[in-house]
Amino acid sequence: MSKTIRIKKKPAAPWYIAGAVWVLGALALPIYQLWALALTAGVSLAALAAAFKLCPPVIETKEVPFLTGREDADALLEQIDADRARLLALDERIPDDELSAAIRRMTAACAGILAQVEQDPDKAPQIRRFANHYLPDAVKILTLYARMEEAGVSGENAREVRKQVQDNAAVIAAAFEKQLDSLYSADALDMETDLEVLKGMLKGQGLVE
Repeated sequence: MSKTIRIKKKPAAPWYIAGAVWVLGALALPIYQLWALALTAGVSLAALAAAFKLCPPVIETKEVPFLTGREDADALLEQIDADRARLLALDERIPDDELSAAIRRMTAACAGILAQVEQDPDKAPQIRRFANHYLPDAVKILTLYARMEEAGVSGENAREVRKQVQDNAAVIAAAFEKQLDSLYSADALDMETDLEVLKGMLKGQGLVE
């Protein structure tokens, strides 16, 4: 998923050199006079141009998780990928087999959503609510469960929280899978529409009944 981008940055040295020319001009010339001011400005500009020729741009490489060409899509994908990593970490912390199975279903659905939207960033608006609400809420709930288990919290409220999480984890996983399916179903709908149009054209040409 990650990609390497190259960023070209102009060097700062030429600007320091141009500034130094102004300092020297102020010290050596009556810069309050128009001719001295013009001379200093000319020398400063010439020094700046020469320095840019002598100092090549600085090329920096940077790893970015996603590069779809749409900033809003990239931001959502990074957000989902970060929460997916948190789910994977929670799977390691939670010993319950049924919960672990549900978490693995959630992470698999997240991976599918990431792949779909990375391939087609125009689908980003379809996952905005999922990325901003459903997924982070699931992470919060499971994090609470993990902390309670690790701390050995007991009592009626703790038992009720555990039961609620255990009973609903599979439901949450199914909701994640439904979100993934919705991305495919949009394609399926478009395909059905295209097929109907194609079928109508063929009928018009008498090629099909």
